[in-house]
Amino acid sequence: MVPTAVETSHNTIGDGGASQRAAYWPVPIVRAIPAAGLALLVTFSADHSASFGLDAFGVFGIVSGLALGVVALLRLASSGVRPFFVAQAAVTVVCGILALVFRDSGVAGLFLVLTIFAAITGMLELYSGLRSRRRFVASGDWVAVGALTAIAAVVFVLIPPGFSQRFTGPDGVHRVLDSAVVVVGLLGAYGAIVAVYLVIAGLSAKWGTQKVQATAPVLHESEPSQ
Repeated sequence: MVPTAVETSHNTIGDGGASQRAAYWPVPIVRAIPAAGLALLVTFSADHSASFGLDAFGVFGIVSGLALGVVALLRLASSGVRPFFVAQAAVTVVCGILALVFRDSGVAGLFLVLTIFAAITGMLELYSGLRSRRRFVASGDWVAVGALTAIAAVVFVLIPPGFSQRFTGPDGVHRVLDSAVVVVGLLGAYGAIVAVYLVIAGLSAKWGTQKVQATAPVLHESEPSQ
């Protein structure tokens, strides 16, 4: 009996990679949840101080790292890059813990923790995407998120820690825009972009699997084998 189209797609990426998509789609959805939480926390908080940024990132790092570690162990066995995602999860958790432990370290601590996190995890995810290219359906997603995270590391490095600028708001109140406010705002924007991208990636993978299953021809028992 010849294999059906669905069976053939289980072993290839070019025709859909349905089995890979079926295993993978919950991974980005789970990863998107703590990223969205970080974005919402920063957006709806009036406090953008360095200590708040360290607290917010600390909680995000621990939750996000644990979530990534679990889904990587459960869902990425066939990706060929699972050890790199486990390492990425461990780095994220460690950076989250460091952020909470050194929450009173000020702007210098905030810059250091965020730069280390973004540089290491960004490169790990980018490498995972490039390494699994043409072999796993999510390689493009990993390249995109890895590149975005690595770019965030560069941006954090380029912002002067001593930056401070006074301005008057529309309400006539004098305010100060400093490096902590800028970095915390960028951290929230990063969380929002990653969350939206991962949700789209997860739903696209899920719908792609359903589309392959719905359109694949089925070989009935009454049909003769070739």
